[in-house]
Amino acid sequence: MTKLRDAAMNSKAWPFEEARRVLKRYEKAPPKKGYVLFETGYGPSGLPHIGTFGEVARTTMVRRAFEVISDIPTKLLCFSDDMDGMRKVPENVPNQEMLRGHMQKPLTDVPDPFGEFASFGDHNNAMLRRFLDTFGFDYEFASATEYYKSGKMDEILLHAAERYDDIMKIMLASLREERQQTYSCFLPISPKTGKVLYVPLTNVDAKAGTISYVDEDGEEVTVSVTGGNVKLQWKPDFGARWAALDVDFEMYGKDHSTNTPIYDGICKVLGGRAPEHFTYELFLDQNGEKISKSKGNGLSIDEWLTYASSESLSYFMYLKPKTAKRMYFDVIPKAVDEYHQQLKAYHGQDVAAQVNNPVWHIHGGQVPQSHMVVPFAMLLNLASVAGATDKSGLWGFIKRYAPEASPEANPDLDQAAEFAVRYFRDFVAPTRVFRLPNDQERAALQDLAARLKDWAGGLDGEALQTMVFAVGTEHGFDPLRGWFTALYEVLLGASQGPRFGGFVALYGIDETIALIGRALDGALVD
Repeated sequence: MTKLRDAAMNSKAWPFEEARRVLKRYEKAPPKKGYVLFETGYGPSGLPHIGTFGEVARTTMVRRAFEVISDIPTKLLCFSDDMDGMRKVPENVPNQEMLRGHMQKPLTDVPDPFGEFASFGDHNNAMLRRFLDTFGFDYEFASATEYYKSGKMDEILLHAAERYDDIMKIMLASLREERQQTYSCFLPISPKTGKVLYVPLTNVDAKAGTISYVDEDGEEVTVSVTGGNVKLQWKPDFGARWAALDVDFEMYGKDHSTNTPIYDGICKVLGGRAPEHFTYELFLDQNGEKISKSKGNGLSIDEWLTYASSESLSYFMYLKPKTAKRMYFDVIPKAVDEYHQQLKAYHGQDVAAQVNNPVWHIHGGQVPQSHMVVPFAMLLNLASVAGATDKSGLWGFIKRYAPEASPEANPDLDQAAEFAVRYFRDFVAPTRVFRLPNDQERAALQDLAARLKDWAGGLDGEALQTMVFAVGTEHGFDPLRGWFTALYEVLLGASQGPRFGGFVALYGIDETIALIGRALDGALVD
């Protein structure tokens, strides 16, 4: 453990860098609450998306890193802002007209359009928890509605009434003059319509702990700030929650970064200590637009899990969190193969290298062995040329290439074979475009087929790759990349592909000769 802790204290892996910042908060004394609190926030205005998962996954990575360098207990709290008023109807849910009749009501007071839960907020919370449970996260779930209505926020709300002017000073400095005239950090919930009201206050009585405002029908109403009668606007709520719970670490997207001084300032006004922050770049969809819960664009968690393992998704989340990343179906194969490359490297590394390996952070130091004797990208190409409709169609080729492999001994490979068939069917097959070879390419392909007929080197992928290189060189391809592009486009119907020697070894010598023959005859184009 000492060697691991020493390595972690010097690691440049971003989760350890963040964990050391959190540890520095308690270099003089441990936390009075008895644990370090990591928090993630979730706005359940729409179905949870993959960015939500990424926030919890990355926070968990920092938490695990902290547990290596410190003996202070930790907690992860996933907080849902389900008391927010519904300000627009998500595009990707049913019963749109019904939802439009409940605009501005707290999400936990809006009926579930799916008819499965007590409210839309409850539905989206359940979806979030199901997603998080799928990945085995260790977390506690918190509902803003429950916190406000049960009294867990009462103390900080009363304090906010006492420090109302100080909070408003921070907020008003960030608002346009027009917005300043009507802004209040407290949002009353109308006892008549149930809506969250964005109205100016006519009075704040800190001693009584009440606010007064004019309701939608013109009547002045006075209510206590406690007991779920009001909620805080989202920016003050951020800082107030930090103060109320004594949060030590929270990460959020770059779109929040300009608000950090506001969150911190309100937390301090309310007697709290601002947590350590980590700002990550946003995920983009296939068009380079920000992924949005209400639009439902980009990948969902369920969609990724249809085509690849959860570990490959965690790997994608680990990589360069400070860099905006396009997240669409075509990133999946690369993530799967890189994840297994890191797994294979891990067990031969020393401790210092291991704590810098992404898989340490994905598995919390309990890193499994990889049994992927065939890369995922290769399985996709095999599914393509073999016309496989299920994973059993791939296993015949795999067994010949790696006789010792089996679905039982290589469960990750077996799972990947099934994923590859699905991915090929849904994304590769519809986009394949085969072409005929030009004269130079035809001559080279005929030569390659002839050499394969005389091949006596067995299924050695590297030796076959060397031979394929030689064919391209001897037929004058310059750059040589053009030769491999021709192989992919003529034989596989794609612009790029696997190491061709390894593909031949997996697909088979005779099968590759037959494939070249069909291509030269124009059968693949037909």
